[in-house]
Amino acid sequence: MRNTESWPQTNCSHQPAGISTLCQMSNLRPRPRPRRATARQREPSCPSMALPWALAALSLLPLLSAQGPVCDYTKNAPITDATLQRLSGKWYFIAAVLRNPAYNEIAQMVESVFFYLVPNLMEDTLQFREYRTIGSECFYNVNSGRIQRQKGILSRIVKKREHFSNLWLTKDPETFILLFSPEDEQNLGLAFCARKQEVTKEQLREFHEALTCMGLQHEEILYMDGKKDMCRTLEKEHEEERKKGNMES
Repeated sequence: MRNTESWPQTNCSHQPAGISTLCQMSNLRPRPRPRRATARQREPSCPSMALPWALAALSLLPLLSAQGPVCDYTKNAPITDATLQRLSGKWYFIAAVLRNPAYNEIAQMVESVFFYLVPNLMEDTLQFREYRTIGSECFYNVNSGRIQRQKGILSRIVKKREHFSNLWLTKDPETFILLFSPEDEQNLGLAFCARKQEVTKEQLREFHEALTCMGLQHEEILYMDGKKDMCRTLEKEHEEERKKGNMES
């Protein structure tokens, strides 16, 4: 493109050497100073570009809200008569993650556990009848507990000490989870119980999802071994005694 601006030139061919150099320098065109951008130029308004970014950000909101799910225990579902009827009867202790040192030590010693829950709907109390196999021996214990309906909490009294757990009802009515110390990461724990000694993959998957939800590791799981159960004979004896009316608990 042809430059329309003119700059006067001086003929320096007949000048002495030193003067000729200065003369040539005087013919150089000075560089124009850059213009300062106005406020509008520095901060261009581009609504056509900003809109797609805004839409993209909004589209991520469902994904962000899906992260870090709130665990069911925080819903604090009240315990109803229907809940207690669901819990009544025989259960097997399947697996657990127990960070409380005392609980973990006991669980490490136990081979298998099954128990009976007998709720009293009128007095909001529980009776625990537990059959525990340690080594090659069977140990039978009977304990009482309380039901805090509005808080969704069950307790068990062992040697005059009351132990609390949040009841976590699973989707499958044949299983449930007990949550220990939910606000204490150092003593956090989950116990998984089922109606049958052998659970399905779907039932176990729900327990694993609960672990993930609570930030617990699968490597921490302690599984019971029902094949090592030594309490079936004693259980049958107790059943016969109850039928005869000779055993209250």
